[in-house]
Amino acid sequence: MYDFNYQKPASVADAKKAHQAAADARYMSGGMTLIPVLKQRLDKPSDVIDLQGIADLKGIKDNGDSITVGAFTTHYEVHTSSVVKSKIPALAYLAGLIGDPMVRNRGTMGGSLANSDPAADYPAAVLGLGATIVTDNREIKADDFFQGMFETALEPGEMITAIKFPVPKKAGYQKFPNPASRYAVVGAFVADAADGIRVAITGAGPCAFRVPEMEAALKKKFSADSLDGITVPADDLNSDIHASAEYRAHLVGVMAKRAVPA
Repeated sequence: MYDFNYQKPASVADAKKAHQAAADARYMSGGMTLIPVLKQRLDKPSDVIDLQGIADLKGIKDNGDSITVGAFTTHYEVHTSSVVKSKIPALAYLAGLIGDPMVRNRGTMGGSLANSDPAADYPAAVLGLGATIVTDNREIKADDFFQGMFETALEPGEMITAIKFPVPKKAGYQKFPNPASRYAVVGAFVADAADGIRVAITGAGPCAFRVPEMEAALKKKFSADSLDGITVPADDLNSDIHASAEYRAHLVGVMAKRAVPA
């Protein structure tokens, strides 16, 4: 690990000032990705700005037809929240599948989304529910947020502060987990969402993506058997030691059918 300056601001304004003043700063939330990257010397920031001390970035709010999750609310808090369980039980269920107890108690929703790991779980929920990512200076629709492997619409120095989730009529999530890491080899989030039927996939491609053909089929009949015979091309899917692109293409269909809620 290279030397760096460690800062722990108490407000969003102070965090932004620290970032602007630094030569090459990185924001840190739970540190689930950044700490291993630093330990392996894969990055050399001048400053690490720890956001855990900012109370305004935490918590879950019930807005009636939507919920707002503070960006630095932990996976455990999302999983056990009575508000999330009541309004969007599929989101609470998803959060409980992430990693292990240590990861769930340290990792945060905002950190996961900002990192946009291709195998992370939250991107499927954000995209599948048509959520809005709120930053320190704007709001970004989920459809515009994920742009590639570890790439998002965030600008340099921009900070996620909250995520707004419209409450769906029904939703479900299923994944085929890597047995060691619990990351999604392929995960599918299916929702009869506020703006229509959505099918979002994680783990299969460079970033989370929707499957319009499945959405169209479910719009005609919201049933798992409506997805029979629908496939996705393997051409642009991930292929690694855990699963080939062809196997991931097969899993997309399997997981999507399992995710369709009754």
